[in-house]
Amino acid sequence: MKKILVIGSSNIDFVVNVQYMPAVGETIIGNALSKIPGGKGANQAYACAKLGGDITFLSTLGDDDSGKLLIDNLSRAGVNTGLISVLKDTPTGMAIIYINKEGNNSIVVVSGANGLCSAEYLKNQSEAFQESDIMIVQMEIPYDSVYYAVEKADKLGKTVILNPAPAPDYIPDEIYSCIDIITPNETELARLTGYGIDSFENIKEGCQALLRKGVKNVLVTLGARGAMLVNNNEASIFAPPDIKVVDTTAAGDTFNAAIAVMLAEGRSYHDAIKFANIASTIAVSRKGAQTSVPARQEVDNFSKQLKNEK
Repeated sequence: MKKILVIGSSNIDFVVNVQYMPAVGETIIGNALSKIPGGKGANQAYACAKLGGDITFLSTLGDDDSGKLLIDNLSRAGVNTGLISVLKDTPTGMAIIYINKEGNNSIVVVSGANGLCSAEYLKNQSEAFQESDIMIVQMEIPYDSVYYAVEKADKLGKTVILNPAPAPDYIPDEIYSCIDIITPNETELARLTGYGIDSFENIKEGCQALLRKGVKNVLVTLGARGAMLVNNNEASIFAPPDIKVVDTTAAGDTFNAAIAVMLAEGRSYHDAIKFANIASTIAVSRKGAQTSVPARQEVDNFSKQLKNEK
């Protein structure tokens, strides 16, 4: 089993269930409020561990109750949390998440300690980079930290996965050439490339624009339509199992983690994507971020069930 290094944000999610998303200036009544461990980095680290990965997590938290809750939850899942930086007099990051009756969400992130996940902190974790085989990073920490991590891992010959979420307006060309797999959703792909997303052909053209910048593989998550893998050899669509959607929070994080775990086990990209589709499908059938992530046995059992139904 190869080792996975996840670098990124940690938040406490305040989740509000609503009938519909409020319009500008509108006040509506929420149905419930939950406090759930989240943050893209923490979600992906947690999911890697739940899915059977050997995972170390680099992140910055505040020295507060939210930070303790996050570390305890990650540790129980099996994440190596020993290198997380806990900062005094700084609040742990948080996110306010609205979920409508269809299970779709809108999210507002307050960075807190995530804004202090500096390149300097990452430079002090050289051993963690060297000991890992696969690195995942997202865009909820300072961009210079993200770009440092990508270049560092690439120079060390690691497999680099960039989940460009939330998508910036611009990523330097020299960063693209360091990326083995970039995993935008449709909206993020459009923001990065300027290409439309109203058809598979347009999505494919957007992916090819990233390939021209030096990315080796573009893996676009398409929600209920699954995922599309585009590289210099193929453009393939992978449909997910059908399931009732309850909450899409952390579905993308579960997908990214599942890809990393499968690659760590030496599986092919196609097998990894099929596994990731199943894992994220289970995740959307449940409420919450880390609370929705399935255990490895659940994914394996669902996979067997699908094969028996064919």
